[in-house]
Amino acid sequence: MKATQKLHELGQSVWLDNITRDLLTSGTLKRYIADFSLTGLTSNPTIFDHAIKNSSHYDSAIRSKLSEGKSGEPLFFELALEDLSQAADLFRPIWDRTNGVDGWVSLEVSPLLAHDTASTIAAAKELHAQANRPNLFIKIPGTQEGLPAIEESVFAGVPVNVTLLFSREHYLAASEAYLRGIERRIAAGLNPNIGSVASVFVSRWDAAIANDVPAQLRNQLGIAIAKRTYKAACELLSSARSRRIYNKGGRPQRLLWASTGTKDPAASDVLYVKALAAPLTVNTMPEGTVKALADHGEIGEMLPSDGGDSEEVLSQFAKGGVDIEALAATLQDEGAKSFVNSWNELMSVISAKTEVLKKAS
Repeated sequence: MKATQKLHELGQSVWLDNITRDLLTSGTLKRYIADFSLTGLTSNPTIFDHAIKNSSHYDSAIRSKLSEGKSGEPLFFELALEDLSQAADLFRPIWDRTNGVDGWVSLEVSPLLAHDTASTIAAAKELHAQANRPNLFIKIPGTQEGLPAIEESVFAGVPVNVTLLFSREHYLAASEAYLRGIERRIAAGLNPNIGSVASVFVSRWDAAIANDVPAQLRNQLGIAIAKRTYKAACELLSSARSRRIYNKGGRPQRLLWASTGTKDPAASDVLYVKALAAPLTVNTMPEGTVKALADHGEIGEMLPSDGGDSEEVLSQFAKGGVDIEALAATLQDEGAKSFVNSWNELMSVISAKTEVLKKAS
């Protein structure tokens, strides 16, 4: 049995952190679903930037949209929604079979809106309506300005993938926003069954301090943060507040491990996957990590619901001068800026391709 299938059977969803038009048209994604027990997919501006910049697979679609007078951001979202709608349809049988627990794909609102609450809410509603797929998450960053947008979007019935979370505190703030949205739906007599995941980024912690800690602490910070967050999630999901919501027909907001590709070439290529196996969670992996897991990965012990040795490990980093809270804020800010840079690069790529295709027509 492949390790990807074993993870699936242990209760953790394996999602692909990638999408390209070629993955869809070549039948590769369909094959991955069958071969690697994939049950979902995520995207972000960086993924689309690379996909459009490094291939000609989008050229005919861009040319067609240019003839309709479209350009820039609206043109991109049409391209993205074409890809994600096709992917959503591939995962739809899983969504139906699991009653909406699994089988999701994700599309991010413009990163330029990360600190604009009102525009994020409007974009989330518009993109979800435009996609017209029940198994499409709209990704909203868990920034301070994003939190009220998460609550309002959930209240409006939009399934949300909360992104750019780095710490236990980030996770709890995002979960609070989700719960408020659901509780408001219950109070308004609306169906509280609105799906959501909370995406906690893991490997960026280790990349950030790789040169500042002794060898024995390398590649341990991200996993310790994840364990601490998992403990908080287990407590929240079994709390009286959550149980009241379940009793009204709501569902748990699942914890999702993001940024789980190994950055350190000296470390195992399935380091974070092996360490973060846990039921009722999602691990969204780069394509290479999924293949490595299926090829030679092994699944170790499941994550301890009490956080295991996380506090002990984190205290070692604190003694070494790592300010966890400050670093979490920095990572979230840098993550938001990185997506903005990718977005601007993406818009430049589309603009450049537009000019080339116009001249060629």
